[in-house]
Amino acid sequence: MIVYRQAELDELFELKKLLWNQGPNEWNYLTEEGVDAEFTLIEQGSAAAMVAVDSDKEQIIGFAVLIDGSVSPDYLTKYSALNEFCFIGDVVVSQAYSGQGIATKLLECCIKEAKEKQVQTVLIERHEENLASAGMMRKAGFQVVDTFYDPDKRSSGSRKTSVLEYCIE
Repeated sequence: MIVYRQAELDELFELKKLLWNQGPNEWNYLTEEGVDAEFTLIEQGSAAAMVAVDSDKEQIIGFAVLIDGSVSPDYLTKYSALNEFCFIGDVVVSQAYSGQGIATKLLECCIKEAKEKQVQTVLIERHEENLASAGMMRKAGFQVVDTFYDPDKRSSGSRKTSVLEYCIE
């Protein structure tokens, strides 16, 4: 059985290990500096990691990071005021569990957490051509609001980033 909950601080090392083992691919932009900064935000309470746990194996199999708008990347202010949104950073699920809707459920957990923070919007980004991410984001209710050429972050395909939003009612 898969259980979803917020990560504990003593689990961050395990989350980072999962990210580096399962996250890198041609579509993802992962840098040591960026990952460290994201995990520092979690430690400081400006972000939360929602985890998926295989309760039978007592093992974390995926997570998504929800970041407060006030500490999100500056370029996102184009889409919403800092105090009115949360941003979903890294999302990763172990390949052994792919295709089971776990990433979509993690996004839904982030949306629920964002609602509790009383923000109006949840933003997320992906490589324009990342079809797996596109599917999970669409299933969770996200819609594309912008796509732009992003050669500093994207080295493959169209080299474009798509920004998506979920509007909280």
